[in-house]
Amino acid sequence: MGSEITGTAREESGLVFASETGTELDAANVRRGFRRILGAPELKEVGLNAAEWTPRELRHSFVSLLSDSGMTVDQIASLVGHAGGSGVTERIYRKQIRPVIDTGATAMNEIFPDSTT
Repeated sequence: MGSEITGTAREESGLVFASETGTELDAANVRRGFRRILGAPELKEVGLNAAEWTPRELRHSFVSLLSDSGMTVDQIASLVGHAGGSGVTERIYRKQIRPVIDTGATAMNEIFPDSTT
């Protein structure tokens, strides 16, 4: 059973996130949609290159930020769907970005010293 949405037949599957036709998303659907968003005219001024950014880049950032916020690797593994435990999360996805942030914050503090004191 389908319905008409924007002129295309859409399968009623009950999925929260579905392809444009209402079927289950696969990796190709997600990458195609992501590239379309990055290529939108409204984002041209931002300067994001669609060829350099992928959903995988967002996943790495997500894991790194959670890690730096103090969340345990086991909790992160559960959130990102690593059913086999935290080994994959620890080995592949966990990137520590705190030193980069701290270095940048220190530089900004030197450039813009506290003028309230």
